[in-house]
Amino acid sequence: MKKNKSSKNWIIKQHRDQYFKQAKSSGFRSRSAYKLLELNKKFNIFSNCKTVIDLGCYPGGWSQILKKNLKNCKILSVDIKEMEKIDGVDFLCCDFQKKDSKEKILKKLNSKADLLVSDMAADTTGNKDLDCIRTNAICAEVIEFSSSVIKDSGVVISKLFNGQDFLHVKNLAKSKFHRVNFFKPESSRDYSKETYIHCAGIKTL
Repeated sequence: MKKNKSSKNWIIKQHRDQYFKQAKSSGFRSRSAYKLLELNKKFNIFSNCKTVIDLGCYPGGWSQILKKNLKNCKILSVDIKEMEKIDGVDFLCCDFQKKDSKEKILKKLNSKADLLVSDMAADTTGNKDLDCIRTNAICAEVIEFSSSVIKDSGVVISKLFNGQDFLHVKNLAKSKFHRVNFFKPESSRDYSKETYIHCAGIKTL
């Protein structure tokens, strides 16, 4: 009974959410589409993009925004779950955490990317500390992975949580990129600990 009540409350909250309603009316696959729009407004990440990777793209809300706002740009969406097709967007079904994924992605793109975006979070367990640790571990892997698939002048956007291992992710990013910033979009829920890291300019030897 508790689970059913919790699910019902989640559905009610969703339908009361202005961004959920806007996403539905605009045909976006997720309310998080508005987060990417805010991130672009803050950091101008869409500027001069010719190649973009949407890592952990399912269900495709961010890929829709990328396609709508970037003209003459190659967009590669990557996820272990099959994503419903978006015209003009290439999709690759693979796990970026596996060794051969980098090669698959680069082969599909034919070049390194100008921008890598990731809205990935770990599946929730009910334990907030554990969820934070697991999501921030994914963010750290995105940062490690990005340095192999983006250009030296490239940009990375990735979700992480304020909490355990936040400083580890921040220090990792600063060791690899010249510029590191954080931003929580207005479209993020007030009670959420999520924020987004913006990394630009790979440090080279």
